[in-house]
Amino acid sequence: MVNRRYAALLRGINVGGHKKVPMARLRALLEGLGYDGVRTHLQSGNAVFTADGGDEETLTAAIEQAIEKEFGFAVDVLVRDAAYLKAVADACPFPSADLEPKQLHVTYFSVPVDEARFASVDRAASLPEDFRLGDRALYLYAPDGLGRSKLAAKLSTPALNRGMIATSRNWNTVTRLVEMTHD
Repeated sequence: MVNRRYAALLRGINVGGHKKVPMARLRALLEGLGYDGVRTHLQSGNAVFTADGGDEETLTAAIEQAIEKEFGFAVDVLVRDAAYLKAVADACPFPSADLEPKQLHVTYFSVPVDEARFASVDRAASLPEDFRLGDRALYLYAPDGLGRSKLAAKLSTPALNRGMIATSRNWNTVTRLVEMTHD
């Protein structure tokens, strides 16, 4: 079997006083699952690790089950390998080098998405904000930041995200996860 580097992206933890997952306990949990080289980034549920075999879906299921057993609540997790994370960063359709990291975000999805899913979003009404789709990802350009983005609010509605897990990261985190999975 070949060891591969992965990132686990936990959705909706350590924000708003709900679903607290201390990073030290998350690291211990991942190590307890037999993963090596476990590191976390920030407090918002980003962990990288090396696994001997398995696939993204199997690793995701194992981590979700372990979190629920350890913490007593369910957390949606997306596991993505190093090559995927780098490909998503490299494929960014916006000029990431010319933008402030707070202006650019990537939403990672659990399933492939297409333009039809977002056809109801009036892109012209949101300008200069804009988005583009990628491989199980959505790139969002929000010049005033995510907190003030009307487009981000439209894109995160339950109707548009039905049937999938979606979790967003700012550009700093996107690039840091690429670095951490390629160390």
